[in-house]
Parts: sequence; C-alpha cells; structure tokens
Amino acid sequence: MNDQVSPVNSTQKFSFGHAYRQNHLQYFMTLDRIKIPGAVKVSCWIICVGLALGIAALWLPWVQTTSGTGQVTTLKPADRVQDISAMVSGRIAEWYVQDADFVQAGDPIVRIEDVDDQLLARLEAQRQAAQRKFNATQGAVDTAQIDYRRQEQLFEEGLSSRLSFEQARIKVQQLTVSLEEASAELNQAETSLSRQGSQLVLAPRDGTILHVEAGDTATMVSVGQPLASFMPANSERAVQLYIDGRDIGLVQQGRDVRLQFEGWPAFQFSGRPDLAVGTFRGEVVFVEPSARLDGSFRVLVQEPPRTEDCLQAELVNGIPRTGECGWPPESFVRLGANVRGWILLETVSLGFEMWRLLNNFPPVSVPAIASTEGA
Repeated sequence: MNDQVSPVNSTQKFSFGHAYRQNHLQYFMTLDRIKIPGAVKVSCWIICVGLALGIAALWLPWVQTTSGTGQVTTLKPADRVQDISAMVSGRIAEWYVQDADFVQAGDPIVRIEDVDDQLLARLEAQRQAAQRKFNATQGAVDTAQIDYRRQEQLFEEGLSSRLSFEQARIKVQQLTVSLEEASAELNQAETSLSRQGSQLVLAPRDGTILHVEAGDTATMVSVGQPLASFMPANSERAVQLYIDGRDIGLVQQGRDVRLQFEGWPAFQFSGRPDLAVGTFRGEVVFVEPSARLDGSFRVLVQEPPRTEDCLQAELVNGIPRTGECGWPPESFVRLGANVRGWILLETVSLGFEMWRLLNNFPPVSVPAIASTEGA
C-alpha cells in the first residue's frame, strides 16, 4: 500500500529528463516571444564579411618602405649658404649692399681701408723698386753669360787663362742667385700689393645677401672675419634623410623615394605609392657608410631629371600633379626645410608585412636572396 503512488502526485511531479504535460506548455510563452535583435544580426554579418575581406586582403601586394625625416640641402658645397670674409685687415669704409639684396657675380659688397692711408702708395713704390732691381739683375746676368761664352771660346783657343774662364763662370752663378732673390722680392711685393688691393670685396656669384654680419665705418675687421652671409642662386637641391640602422642594409643607390615637403599638402599611403597625393619622387644617390651617434644613417636623395614624358604631365599652377617631374619651386621648398621620405623597397604580401612588423624584422631583400641562390 505504501508502494502505490497517487495519480494526483504523479501529474504534479516533474524533473530533468521528464517532459512537461501538454496542457502546461501553453503557459510557457516567453521563449516564443524572444527573438534575435536586428542590430545583432547586422553586426554578425558585418563581422563575418569584414573577417572574410581581411583574410583575403592578406594576399594583396604591398610595397615595403623605410621612412625617415631630414632637411633640404645641396649636393655641392658651393650651393650652400656661405660666409663672405674679409681678405685683408682694416676698417670698413663703405657697404654697397644690405640685407635681402640680390647681387650678381662681381658686384661690390664692401670696401675695406687700411688704417694707414698711404699704405697702398708705399706698397706700389716697393713693387716698382723690386721691379727695377729685378730688371738690373737680369741685365747683369745676360752680360755675364756673354762674357762667360767669350772666355770659354778664348780658353779653348789658348788665348785666355783657366783662371779668367773660371771667374767668368762663378760670376754667372752668383748673378743667377741674385736674380732669383730679386724675383722673390718682386713676387713678395706684388703679393702684398695684390692682397691690399683685395680691399674691395666682390660677390663670388649670383645670389642673395642674407645678413650683414659686420658693422659700419667704425668697425675694424681682421683677415678671415665673416662680413656677410650669402645664399647662391640657382642652387641644385637635394634631401638628406636619416634612416634607422635596421633597414639601412636594403637601401642602395638608385632606390626610388617618395618625399613629403613641409608646408606642402600631401597624403602618403604607405605600401601603395601609386595612391599617394602631393608627394614627389626622388632617387637615392649616396648612403653614408658610418652611423651617427643616435644609430641612424644619412641618405642623400637628389631631384629626378625632367624627361619628355614628365614634362607632358598635367600641370597645376605650373607644377606636375603626379609629382614625377621635379620638386616644388624654391619659393615653396627652401633650403633647410623639413622633409619626410619613404624609400621604396620590395613588393610583398600584406600578410607578410604585418607579420614582419609584429616581429620587428627588417624588410626582405629579393635581389640579395636571388643573387645568393644563383651563386
């Protein structure tokens, strides 16, 4: 009797593994009313599509680059900013230029006077005296040589003694030494006069006077003292970039470079130089063999030559839009302006480039690998 279970208790009993009664399920409607929100579905689709596109993009071509910053400079030292120095010591007599003046080659810049007003006259008199002494000695040498040849002929004929012949030869040698001394004195006098004649300082070439360093007529200057800063015109520009030592082994002469100049609107898409806007092309001409104190290496980049295809490109205000035909004019890009450059290396897949950057590996060098395998 105790083993029998009442029907009422059996209908109310439920647990895991036992189905609910059918008449009870009508009261559980919450699960039927719950649906996945539309935003969640859209988010899932976006994530899935983005993940698929991201995986597919790993095989896209990517141009490896190594970047660095630097400044605009010149390859030739004569094209850089230089100091115009005093050739002689003295007092500034007159300035012919001022700041920002444009001068042509040979134009006077400043005139320097010696403290002694009669110095030039005395130097000229000294030069004339040295010239007369040289001429007199030259005449004595010529006469002594004639006498030496006559004594030599008489000695051979037996009409003159050996003593007379030797004395004539010694006299020629002595006068020759005197002639050399007179020539040295003349050269020294002409040099002194020429140096003092350099009191008028001239412009070495066409250019602009940036800054007058010395003062006015009350200023004393010495030899070699800077008088003014001079910027040559029509200088050939170049760019010096400082590259990390990790990547410098792959930078060789002739590599293409994309440059972004300070103050020039540009957009650089690293890895896809064909999509860059406002950048300009350059070419590596020199890689410094030794590192600097910070571990970086200096790389010189020159402006590419203007070819026929380049000159036929579409121009905007006289400047090629593609950036393949030279650099902006000097009115926009001046010497010393900051530059950022990307040196183009090898083309790899985007996935490889991401893996390389995550592991801090250097870029690959396909030519170097190919040459090694061929050997």
